[in-house]
Amino acid sequence: MIKALREDGWVGAPKRWWLLRVAMLVFIGLASLFAPTVEAQENSADVWYEVEGLNPGLDDALAARAQTPRDLIKQFLNLTENERFAEAAQHLNLNDLDEKQQAALGAELAHKLADVLQRRVVIDWSSLPERPDGMNVNLASSHPFAGKPRRTLSIAELAVRGRPRTISISRFKPEEGEAVWLFSPQTVANIPKLYELYGPAWLIRHIPEPLRGEAIGNVRVWELLVLPILLSLAVGCFLVMQRVIEAVARRTPINWVKRASHKVRTPLAMALTALLLQNLLETLLSFSGPITSFLTPTLLATIIFCLTLAVLRAIDATLELVTERYVGDLDSEGDSDRRHFYTNIYAARRYVLLVAVVVTLVLVLMQLNLFDSLGMSLLASAGVATVVLGIAGQTVLGNLLASLQIAIAKPIRIGDAIQYEGKWCYVEAIYYTFITLRAWDSRRLVVPVKYFISHPFENWTMTDAKTTRTFSLELDPAAKPSVLREVFEKIVKDEEHLLEDELLLVTVDEYSSVTQKIMFYATADSPTEAWMMNARLAERMGDWVRENHPEWWPRLRLNASGISAGCSGEAIRASAKPA
Repeated sequence: MIKALREDGWVGAPKRWWLLRVAMLVFIGLASLFAPTVEAQENSADVWYEVEGLNPGLDDALAARAQTPRDLIKQFLNLTENERFAEAAQHLNLNDLDEKQQAALGAELAHKLADVLQRRVVIDWSSLPERPDGMNVNLASSHPFAGKPRRTLSIAELAVRGRPRTISISRFKPEEGEAVWLFSPQTVANIPKLYELYGPAWLIRHIPEPLRGEAIGNVRVWELLVLPILLSLAVGCFLVMQRVIEAVARRTPINWVKRASHKVRTPLAMALTALLLQNLLETLLSFSGPITSFLTPTLLATIIFCLTLAVLRAIDATLELVTERYVGDLDSEGDSDRRHFYTNIYAARRYVLLVAVVVTLVLVLMQLNLFDSLGMSLLASAGVATVVLGIAGQTVLGNLLASLQIAIAKPIRIGDAIQYEGKWCYVEAIYYTFITLRAWDSRRLVVPVKYFISHPFENWTMTDAKTTRTFSLELDPAAKPSVLREVFEKIVKDEEHLLEDELLLVTVDEYSSVTQKIMFYATADSPTEAWMMNARLAERMGDWVRENHPEWWPRLRLNASGISAGCSGEAIRASAKPA
């Protein structure tokens, strides 16, 4: 031990260094011993705002202030429900007012704040601590305020002219007396504006007193009577607006407007009805907190959803008109921009739907104040949800991603002529999960987007619309290709859509012992015209051979071993006669 200390420099060192090292060891030991105790004291220390006094202009005999946040809200609501507003004013921090204003306005401010709380706020009692230090023991360990004392808590947040105004409570300790919880001075200053926007509306002030009593919970008697009437009026308003939209559409000479109006009348009428109800609730009626917390987000979600649905249906009407009128006629090279435009319309439809769904969910969650309670849970479950959705919805997600790939890269466009699995088709529609192809005979092929992208196809109009078609004739080896070439070149000159500078060719593709296969190539300015021209040329060349050189058709021949291809019927019958 001595040897080790000597090697480490402890033994033999100057006396002052030895004493310094001993002092450092003692300090480290004491710090490690008392550090947990100090941290525990800091975590459990009470926090508050120090003030000289509280509401000196109010009657101290009525003071019965709350020691915890939950007691504050409970006592304030009980006092205001019993119309003891002077006592309820003791729960407001009125220090920003002089003593005369406190005495004159205290009860009125308490009354107005109680009206706002009852009509616009749903109290989350689980978030109100029952401890004097404001620490919420129900918070998850990952929450930033878990295990920490609080001196200010937010009860609700209401918008005033587009800006959020918070209703909050804080803990105050006067020089003489214990710390108590009161509504904060900022909340007191916001009461007049909040009451102006969210207080009882004009119609509510004229409701008879007996109907203002509570029926179920915080729901009033008059609310149970008005809700069915309001629902009936909403249904009637919806039907009237639907008829008005339909009548306006019938008088419009534009075909697209008629079709779009017919499709959007229902969602548009619902959106207008919900908007009218929302304005009615803000001006004439003001329901209590539980009903308002349900009606407000419901009406907002209805407005957004119905307007989005109306926009999507208007887009669908446009796409249907395009499909019926133009798809199949967009073959020329000059129609490439139009195909891009119609494809972008389909892509816009998908983006509008996606954005609308996200915005609707966000707004509903904001109106219900669910972000604070669900935010951490959503983040915590995001990994699990991703795995579950990836397994359960693999096909759907694959189609969605493939659809977005088509919208961005555009390997196909609305109106493109393609060769898909041996079928000549037009791209009629591109949706989230499937593609609609219209065959040349008007049959519809519905193909999943992921499957379509995963298999090769020919796009005849991707760069330009000109298309080369070919047909073949199997003739006797005695047929002369040079003669057929001259005849073909004369026949194609009568074709209006022929591109003479492009491929125009007659070749012998292959020979066999009994036939030769002759190929005919011609190019037209569009897939449709190329297909029609190909059919006409094949028919006319067959007629020419039939009329001018019928002996060029393949025949059956009789050789030493028997009957073989290439010989005529007369020869067969002659060989069958007896000698």
